[in-house]
Amino acid sequence: MSVTTATDHAETRSDRFERGLEVLTRIDGEAGRKVVDSLADISPELGHQVVAWAFGDIYDRPGLAPRDRQLVTLGMLTALGGCEPQLDVHINAALNVGLTCEEIVEALLHSAVYCGMPKALNATFVAKKVFSERGLLPGKK
Repeated sequence: MSVTTATDHAETRSDRFERGLEVLTRIDGEAGRKVVDSLADISPELGHQVVAWAFGDIYDRPGLAPRDRQLVTLGMLTALGGCEPQLDVHINAALNVGLTCEEIVEALLHSAVYCGMPKALNATFVAKKVFSERGLLPGKK
């Protein structure tokens, strides 16, 4: 199956994957690639879809800036609950695309109003872990 782009160029499955891989690497760095690689032995198709569809088609759309997409993603993962491994990746991604620790913490605090304290707490503890690993907690350099 191919997708026709605005330039009438038929985009192949491989083209979409390569474009998605560029976006994934730009946003998630090595962490995103590790997630995809970890699927190779159990569901390589899921890995392909994460790259080609989620990043190649959705994350690459022009309607939202990468930092805004990460804010939406953090809110959704917090609201879903039980997504702490994905929150880890996306909190790192949020930092990679220019969100500050303070903005991330504020977004997670804001989520408590809509999805509850337990989910906001769990997400905030993931943020604390990521910030600590990156040397971003107060008093850490």
